[in-house]
Amino acid sequence: MNWISLAVVALLVLVAGALLIRLWVRRARLRERVPVRRVPHLRHPIVLAHGVFGFDEIAVAGRRHRYFRNIAEELALPGLEFYRPRVAPRAPIAVRAGTLVKLLRALPGDRFNVIAHSMGGLDARFAIARLGLADRIASLVTIGAPHHGTPLANAPFARATARLLGVAALADLAPEAVERFNQAVPDVAGIAYCSVVAASDLSETNPLLWPTHLYLSAHGGRNDGIVPQDSQRWGKVLREIEADHWAQVGWSLRFDAVALYEEILRELAGLGF
Repeated sequence: MNWISLAVVALLVLVAGALLIRLWVRRARLRERVPVRRVPHLRHPIVLAHGVFGFDEIAVAGRRHRYFRNIAEELALPGLEFYRPRVAPRAPIAVRAGTLVKLLRALPGDRFNVIAHSMGGLDARFAIARLGLADRIASLVTIGAPHHGTPLANAPFARATARLLGVAALADLAPEAVERFNQAVPDVAGIAYCSVVAASDLSETNPLLWPTHLYLSAHGGRNDGIVPQDSQRWGKVLREIEADHWAQVGWSLRFDAVALYEEILRELAGLGF
């Protein structure tokens, strides 16, 4: 073996060593950032209720992901059951809520803790107050839900997009529509209503949400790219977080959504649910 071959072999060994060291450092940092999950014991199963355009699974870069990305997968332990009912992604609240009732009544268990994202929070409230689901619900935690509507629903570009895609749900999310909704859908005694309130700075928001974030900043103040922060409060506020609308369900590398849901489960356990 001549000196050129020896130099090449030495260079390859150095490169391989550097890659191994880099991999070890990354894994060590990841272990520091992601603690071992210690999910508390809950009396009732968890139902994850999705928002507009909700889905069961989608394929991204050859891998399949759920709407609540990695949440149940990271937190599911023996004795803690997660259910992910799917309702019509573009339908009005009443239609979505009706489907939610049918799906939950078909599940085993007496009562459930519902964690609902975005419009899913309004679906759950309607199902509880108007469709007789109150006897099956112990608690409702909403995340980024438009309890007082979103000005985005009245934006000309949003209305045009909704007509093009057949999104009937959008009309239900206008502030004036949700005001009528709140008058007709009172909270039910005996159910714990809680909320997680979110907002994000533009620089920390997914770029695909920048146009809507800018529109809402001008028409509704601080927001998460879809819903104004002040519209998200309902019942007991469990957390106020910095996360855009998609990060709240795990679609971001900047925000630890699994840790948020772990905290929510601890809150529910503390309340006896």
